[in-house]
Amino acid sequence: MTNVITTTDLPGIERVATGKVRDVYSIEGNLLIVATDRISAFDCILPQGIPGKGRVLTRMSLFWFDLLSAVIPNHLISADVNAFPAPLRRYRDQLEGRSMLVKRCRMEPVECVARGYVSGSGWKDYKTTGAICGIELPAGLVESDKLPEPIFTPATKAETGHDENISFETATRLIGRQTTALLRDLTLLIYHKASTYAESRGIIIADTKFEFGWYDGELLLADEVLTPDSSRFWPRKEYAPGGPQKSFDKQFVRDYLETLDWNKQPPAPSLPAEVIEKTAAKYLEAYTRLTGDTL
Repeated sequence: MTNVITTTDLPGIERVATGKVRDVYSIEGNLLIVATDRISAFDCILPQGIPGKGRVLTRMSLFWFDLLSAVIPNHLISADVNAFPAPLRRYRDQLEGRSMLVKRCRMEPVECVARGYVSGSGWKDYKTTGAICGIELPAGLVESDKLPEPIFTPATKAETGHDENISFETATRLIGRQTTALLRDLTLLIYHKASTYAESRGIIIADTKFEFGWYDGELLLADEVLTPDSSRFWPRKEYAPGGPQKSFDKQFVRDYLETLDWNKQPPAPSLPAEVIEKTAAKYLEAYTRLTGDTL
């Protein structure tokens, strides 16, 4: 892999956003998205990064953009530093393998979540109401059960903290009924194609979130796609409904932090080397299982 990069510094290039993982820059009317090795848990960025994480996230998004290109176009221009505008090439050591030059879209202000299984905030919602985001579900489901059919559960984007799950009707008030219906149909279509493929590679995609934006009147798939940061990936062979599942993400980080006397407020505690190594291995395993490739 490469050295751990937890922040980027591109003098002369305008930074327009800093997320929990990504640094975003503006360049010649387009955007440069750089996936760092930062990792967050409980909405706090941890002091250490996960080696190779940003490269895994970028390569995985590129894989899915390609696989899904027949379903919907995407915002990618290039992930090849040699094809980037000249001012960026001097920062090759920070950008190689972890960055994408993309079209600057007018983003829809909702997260488009597809759920095929009852887990996470959906499980909490179901236990309380018998529904997820207002969608009534059969009685008697247990945690991690497969749903009769995948469902679309939009969420509002949060600059900090958790996104907030909303109903279809609430989404229509934000972006209009026609657009909400279009995003729902695309979200479920993409989820079906991706989850069918992932099952063939031994991975269950329990849920995932997509973002869409408009560019020259065309709706594009944008941001990251079907990564362990935006999705719940479970090993199919070990799937056993009735509780939480093993997953290909920051499970080791969360499990470790839960053992500490920490109030889940910044600053976050440091991670031991073993937790960092196991987490890095899980991200890489997800990528290798899905793509058949190694980094």
